[in-house]
Amino acid sequence: MQTQQLSETSSLSSRQNTTHWSVKDLPALVPAGEWPPLIGRLLANRGVTDAAAARAFLALETPAAHPALPDIDRAVERLARACRAGELVAVFGDFDVDGVTSATLLTEGLTTLGAKPLPYLPHRENEGYGLNEEAVRSLHELGATLLVTADCGTSSIPEIAVATGLGMDVIVLDHHVVPDRLPAGATIVNPKRDPSVRDEPAACGIVYYVLLALFDALGRAPDEGRMIELVALGTVCDMAPLVDENRRLVREGLVALRRTERPGLRALMEVSGADPARCDTQTLGFSLGPRLNAAGRLAHARIAFDLLVATDEEQARELAQQLDALNKQRQQQTETACAIAEDLAAQQGDVPLLLIGHEEFPLGIVGLVAARLLEAHRRPAIVYNHGAEESRASARSIPEFHVTDALRSCKELFVRYGGHRAAAGFTALNENLPAIKERLLAYAARELAGKDLSPVLTIDAELPLASLRGEEIRWLARLAPFGIKNPEPVLLSRNVLVAERRAVGADGKHLRLKLRDGAVIWPAIAFRQEGAGIEEGARADVVYSLSADRRSDGLELRVLDVRRGTGIEEQGTRD
Repeated sequence: MQTQQLSETSSLSSRQNTTHWSVKDLPALVPAGEWPPLIGRLLANRGVTDAAAARAFLALETPAAHPALPDIDRAVERLARACRAGELVAVFGDFDVDGVTSATLLTEGLTTLGAKPLPYLPHRENEGYGLNEEAVRSLHELGATLLVTADCGTSSIPEIAVATGLGMDVIVLDHHVVPDRLPAGATIVNPKRDPSVRDEPAACGIVYYVLLALFDALGRAPDEGRMIELVALGTVCDMAPLVDENRRLVREGLVALRRTERPGLRALMEVSGADPARCDTQTLGFSLGPRLNAAGRLAHARIAFDLLVATDEEQARELAQQLDALNKQRQQQTETACAIAEDLAAQQGDVPLLLIGHEEFPLGIVGLVAARLLEAHRRPAIVYNHGAEESRASARSIPEFHVTDALRSCKELFVRYGGHRAAAGFTALNENLPAIKERLLAYAARELAGKDLSPVLTIDAELPLASLRGEEIRWLARLAPFGIKNPEPVLLSRNVLVAERRAVGADGKHLRLKLRDGAVIWPAIAFRQEGAGIEEGARADVVYSLSADRRSDGLELRVLDVRRGTGIEEQGTRD
């Protein structure tokens, strides 16, 4: 991919901004008269260079193409037997949105088909991620003859050995990285087992495909709308790539969510201020997802599960309010922990990887703190809760660094570990932390040697703000839903007049703007840019994306970065 590097730094910020602007420079795919040149450019930037593929992409006509998942037939056959016999089936999920939606889908689907599901979600602090022996034994004692994991299990060798030793059959529905050795005796449905499977569904997507096949095997018709709305929620919140089949699932799931009949989702939208009719990936990722995740971070994921399966309106409202309160508490804890983490990061100096721990870091938010450090320093960041005898960590990484491979390089030092390329976690004895830090820093130094890790803001296209009109905007909407690998278009407009500026938010950290180019005026929001020195009446170059204006039925610009333009307008020419 060719890019045009713009290396000037921001002079509007009170601190030096070393972010580089990189404008993609690819030939646009523009069959004569079919769509505006800007749309052709954006398609090319996303790798859509074939005219037929572009028409399908823009027409939203991507047909269903379920991936050929390893061992799905074996899993369906065993689940069908359980449904026919009315077996008690243990459903073991995870405490994040993907795990909770997966457990909800399995519980509802198996109940409809005649099995007796027993849902179980682990406690983050007391049990940690994934299967644990105590829970397996407890579920067996309750009479479960089949154990189904959702969003975990691929690396659970000793725990699955306990389950099979007790006479339980085990089905693993997971999407995490496959270890060198798989658990014996389990049916493992994980697309990463087969390199030929290009799709990257979240766990909820895998559960969805299994359930569709199970309904078909039993000659029943599923309520796909009720299922796919949860698939969309889990897929977006787990940051699965929104291309190909995942994009179709999320697109159709958003349609279902806008008219959802789940009292819990309606109540959650109400407390978060989300308009169901305008539900999009932003709604899922920034309104619903954080509140559902707050349950597993600060209390117990069962609260989120109970909300999703709720049938009573009053109960749903109470649970939604509880999740909203937990989310506010989570926000406060995150700010406090991030301040401590930044102080610790400053003490480490210029290192290729940040590894930071503290006893005051709540276990439920270490991943959020790692993400903040990653954003601020553009380095792989690992943050751990320092416990009495062992520590639990979450890691977040940059595209240039496969963090789970890094953990695998010193796997003998962990009690357990696992994850993806960009996110992972581990549990380790405190006595091993110095060796872990030494090994990971050496690994990162080798892998990142010679690479420029300065923050880069990738821009799809440069255009005058006045040229962004109705036709282009209508076509831009057809690129949605946006997410990983299909990001929102990022545009650059130069020499824009800041016609109005005011600080907003409880702490005044955000800016509400009006940006003018000739006769065209756009409302804009600039999050966490109160110190950017944006002056009313100034001219600036602005990088932005389009988003729904929650105060109206229109759109606004979401400002991502800004640099000084040609100067201050003469007095009397401002709006």
